[in-house]
Amino acid sequence: VTILRSLAAGAVIVGVVSVAAALTLLPAMLSLIGDRVNSLPLPIVGKNLGRSDAARARIWTAVTGRVMRRPAVSLALAGGFMVLAAVPVLGLHIGQSGVSTLPGNLPSKQGYLAVQRYFPGQSQDPVEIVSAGGTGSARADLAKLEAVLAGDPRFGPGVVQASPDGKILTLTVPIRSDDVSSQDVAAVLNLRQQLIASAFAGSGAQVYVGGQTADEADYFHAVTSPTPYVLAFVLGLSFLLLLLAFRSLTIAAVSILLNLLSAGAAYGLLTLVFIHGAGAGIFGFQQVPVIDAWVPLFVFSVLFALSMDYQVFLMSRIKERYDQCGSTREAVAGGVASTAKIITGAALIIVAVFAGFARGQLLQFQEMGFGVAVALILDATLIRLVILPSTLSLLGQRSWYLPRRLDWLPCLQADPTPGTLLR
Repeated sequence: VTILRSLAAGAVIVGVVSVAAALTLLPAMLSLIGDRVNSLPLPIVGKNLGRSDAARARIWTAVTGRVMRRPAVSLALAGGFMVLAAVPVLGLHIGQSGVSTLPGNLPSKQGYLAVQRYFPGQSQDPVEIVSAGGTGSARADLAKLEAVLAGDPRFGPGVVQASPDGKILTLTVPIRSDDVSSQDVAAVLNLRQQLIASAFAGSGAQVYVGGQTADEADYFHAVTSPTPYVLAFVLGLSFLLLLLAFRSLTIAAVSILLNLLSAGAAYGLLTLVFIHGAGAGIFGFQQVPVIDAWVPLFVFSVLFALSMDYQVFLMSRIKERYDQCGSTREAVAGGVASTAKIITGAALIIVAVFAGFARGQLLQFQEMGFGVAVALILDATLIRLVILPSTLSLLGQRSWYLPRRLDWLPCLQADPTPGTLLR
């Protein structure tokens, strides 16, 4: 699907360019600027920067300390809330936003509503059925199908046409409601799989179904069918890289599970708000029967990438401190305190960006913006500040478990001496 390939290509290019700039351009600029990098400080913030940083560190340390004093209770409460938020995902249905979801001031919607109101039997994008080859009964079979569709409330009376040589026949049939609605897509799928098979049984003709609704049905299939393979590839590769980076089966598994928990909560809240309508009026959203087909995969990709970014950054600091002190609890407290401000600040910036999408007029961008924004809020707060610290606190030394038979694995980490960081 072109839209997903374009998004993927753009994200890959941005990632490669960003890494290249961070490894070459940024050091060169800092080298040229030298100590002048600290010039022009902000009048108020710069004066009290060190003191405010120390105060914030104490706040994050206090929060983490409270979590790890009762890790089981903290994990049960925060984890229970995330699971509860993910439950509505069982009612998630994907489809396509039709013309009816567009803002009322757009001429395209006004024209669509006018046709629906004054010409209810008309269809801007009818279903096109094409019959090629087969026995001489193809025309009779197509006429039989025309009669069946004329009596079907989902369709209407059709028009049969033939090519100049009479070998190709077409049946143009109007479809009753929004061309890309889930009901019409289901009707076209039923037409392909059952009605045509019944009408043309034994004729040997090749029958194709085209039109806007058929195009949307194929689009849904193209988006959803590769999803299990995408998930398996992303999760498997992430697990392997985390295993190599931290040399711990536990850390790799916990990281994957926490990111899946964030994604599940995002899908659940997306379903709750847009499909079930809970709080939709507060945010100014429409209640719709389906979520746009590309949105769940896009939200997963963006959220998983950002969540894993935060996870690697946080776990790098925790691992560094663990190599220094040998205590998991102290390492978690120090790692969270030193990274919480940066992670929270970065998350808030991205939340603000995607909140702008959520405030737009187009439904699919509202879904995308809301899904990513709410997921990042939960990920940067409950996941990074509560669930991860409490989980590692309960696991203790088992957090760094690696079977001896995996000692041969290469290590992406520098020598674990005090003060080193992950490469």
